[in-house]
Amino acid sequence: MGRTKSTNIMKKAVTLIPGGVNSPVRAYKAVGGNPIFIKRAKGSKIYDLDGNAYIDYIGSWGPMILGHGHEKVSAALKKAIDKGTSFGAPTQLEVELAKLVTDAFKSMDMVRFVNSGTEATMSAIRLARAYTKRDKIIKFEGCYHGHADSLLVKAGSGAATLGVPDSPGVPKGVASDTYNAKYNDLCSVEKLFKKDPKGVACIIIEGLPGNMGVVKPKAGFLDGLRVLADKYGALIIMDEVMSGFRLCYGGAQDVFGIDPDITCLGKVIGGGLPVGAFGGKRKIMEILAPSGPVYQAGTLSGNPLAMTAGIETLKLLKKKGFYEELTEKTEMLAKGIEAIADRRKVAVEVTRLGSMFTVFFTDKLVNNYKDAKACNHERFAKYFTKMLANGIFLPPSQYEANFVGLAHSKNDIKKTLDAVDKVFKGL
Repeated sequence: MGRTKSTNIMKKAVTLIPGGVNSPVRAYKAVGGNPIFIKRAKGSKIYDLDGNAYIDYIGSWGPMILGHGHEKVSAALKKAIDKGTSFGAPTQLEVELAKLVTDAFKSMDMVRFVNSGTEATMSAIRLARAYTKRDKIIKFEGCYHGHADSLLVKAGSGAATLGVPDSPGVPKGVASDTYNAKYNDLCSVEKLFKKDPKGVACIIIEGLPGNMGVVKPKAGFLDGLRVLADKYGALIIMDEVMSGFRLCYGGAQDVFGIDPDITCLGKVIGGGLPVGAFGGKRKIMEILAPSGPVYQAGTLSGNPLAMTAGIETLKLLKKKGFYEELTEKTEMLAKGIEAIADRRKVAVEVTRLGSMFTVFFTDKLVNNYKDAKACNHERFAKYFTKMLANGIFLPPSQYEANFVGLAHSKNDIKKTLDAVDKVFKGL
């Protein structure tokens, strides 16, 4: 499986783009070697510049839940392009997608569209601070909420992958407003509230952490956060940029029965185009400009192409049996990996929920960022490299979730498990 063209274009890319990539985890720093450059994608497959085909479990980091180039989404986009790509003015499409989103999430009375998950979380925190008239926030080690200054303190995703979770360029004053708690540890959260009982504006948490790998909340953990937030007058922001529409139509909050004050979304609601959103209780959202004094704006927010792709995607997700089929495929793959690992005597912990999963190279349960860091990252790198050589495209970091889409066939899953068996035999 030659990759000469990818290697050559990377040599040129590093002279023009920092690290040769436009998002750090794509650089393969955690796994070694050069990244593959993609030419096209269709269904469950992606194809690189050299013509190699791969079964794709990145799915553009989550949004390709239907698969690449779904015919109905593509057809709608082609029609939309002919009408114009950006207006800088309201469209009916924004209202239609807003209705679909607020109907899906019981905690949302109103929603505001933005251009990325980072914009969504950044704006949600500003809103929470204005509403509570407080400055401090509580986040969790290993949870990633975008690259806004206050959210890069002990973050997950690419920051964890590259070993620079506290980024240079973040002012000490900004960092001091961010408190870090230990995921799945209510005592660590309560200690922070007791330390500053009237200073914390909000708790921000991933609906299902996927940026230190998929880590499930323990029973009672999320309920306990709701109790603590209410006790100390703070809001809960649930970051469902990744988990939204991935676990079920109503997101992680529906699965776990949690009622957040503000929810952040992205990825799936744009059908593969750049988009983000934040929404919540009417009394909170109505202090946002132009209804209220909290300023937030964006020239391309509510872009007609992103809205079109989102509308078509969510309509398809509502079809009867969609999530049952998606969950069945994910379970088939995850259980298959577990069975192979057991037979080949390879220590792994496969964590799965909905259509997200992670293969942790460890013999222990992974409950938090410390546990994820303790996994065998060298063994993961070998696994990744060998799987890629066998035509399986996985996230190039132990800290990232894998995503199954509707386009993955049972034959794709069989081929993937055959590759796992071959790779685990040699690990």
